[in-house]
Amino acid sequence: MMTNARACPVRFRSVRSFGVAILLVTTLLSGAPARAADTDATPPVPDTLQQRIAACTACHGVHGEGTPGSGYFPRLAGKPAAYLARQMQDFQNGLRKYAPMEYTVRQLPPAYMREIAEYFAAQQVPYGRSPLPPVSAATLARGEELIGKGDPARRIPACSSCHGSQLTGVEPSTPGLVGLPYDYISAQLGSWRTHTRATVAPDCMAEVASRLGASDITAVAAALASRELPADTHPQPAGSVKPPLACGVLGAPGDPS
Repeated sequence: MMTNARACPVRFRSVRSFGVAILLVTTLLSGAPARAADTDATPPVPDTLQQRIAACTACHGVHGEGTPGSGYFPRLAGKPAAYLARQMQDFQNGLRKYAPMEYTVRQLPPAYMREIAEYFAAQQVPYGRSPLPPVSAATLARGEELIGKGDPARRIPACSSCHGSQLTGVEPSTPGLVGLPYDYISAQLGSWRTHTRATVAPDCMAEVASRLGASDITAVAAALASRELPADTHPQPAGSVKPPLACGVLGAPGDPS
């Protein structure tokens, strides 16, 4: 100890003073990592809308463009805000069933869901094509017939009578159908038939889907998924369509959507 003390540039008057110095240095050094850890602490998550919708964009795309390659995650971009907000409410209330969505929206207040809906409604991004299974010309023709004319004998209204002449939707609550994946359309029509998807009563889509056969669902899904996009893909203005059925999300029968 004394030899080391003499070798040190700093003169210590005693072994005790040397020991005190060593203790002080050890204490200071032991505190350095703690201060470094404080400095390198993980920064707080930014409180921005983009950060809060990360759970949405992980499946539906950065701008809500959907993931056409998967066939299951639909486009949110450009759809009416009231429709998007209603879907989140339906998942929250158990009317629609899909565990990841139910979990995601479980604790969201109405104002927050409306903010998310308005963000995606304002997005305008290109559409992408999804895979389409091989179907016959007759199947596609049947789908186009149901889309444009319906089947009056079975009390099936035309898709265009509610979703707009170009199937781009109608403000404020009717979604567009063009550009949706085949798998998603057929799965949703099947869900309405089996009552695993619903909305506020009277549920007009459940009523329509209950009158469709399995071949009709294939035909409609294939025809919609293979349709060329119109030049204007925006939803039609509110009041431009009078739905033929009573729909709880739209009001009384014949009320403008």
